[in-house]
Amino acid sequence: MTVNMRLYASREYLAVNGAPSTRDQLHGHRLVSQSPATELPASIHQWILPFLKTGHCSHMTVSNYFGVLPAVLNGVGIGLLPDYVTNGFPQLVRVLPDEQSRDVPVYLAYPEELRNSKRVAAFREFVIQEIFAFRKSHKPGGGEARDGTTDCGGSTETS
Repeated sequence: MTVNMRLYASREYLAVNGAPSTRDQLHGHRLVSQSPATELPASIHQWILPFLKTGHCSHMTVSNYFGVLPAVLNGVGIGLLPDYVTNGFPQLVRVLPDEQSRDVPVYLAYPEELRNSKRVAAFREFVIQEIFAFRKSHKPGGGEARDGTTDCGGSTETS
């Protein structure tokens, strides 16, 4: 499985401040993101840092995505959020739809001694089913997952 970081704002924020149509127009907007000092995959760091280094007028950084989400929902600014976090929040609007991070792989990890655990297997299958259901419901026309997979074959890796 992979996730992507994207830019989102509340409808309220965009009604007051307007929606940027280019990356350069972000300079006039407040940007809310996870701090680059936190542990993030390299592909997310590479995507976030240019936004933070190009002289934006205002930044708010927090320690995790669940700090970014309420700030964006409450009109603080435009937030950098993983796509799965925004599910269920119709008041969020994707900003600059052509901008997103590279795919970031996500893994389900657990101790090797639990490999044969029925509880872990049931949880793993539940997570995989939820991922595929989410992808199918959030892709025009439904169908197979974005990476072309339809079955993880029982692997502990979901990417």
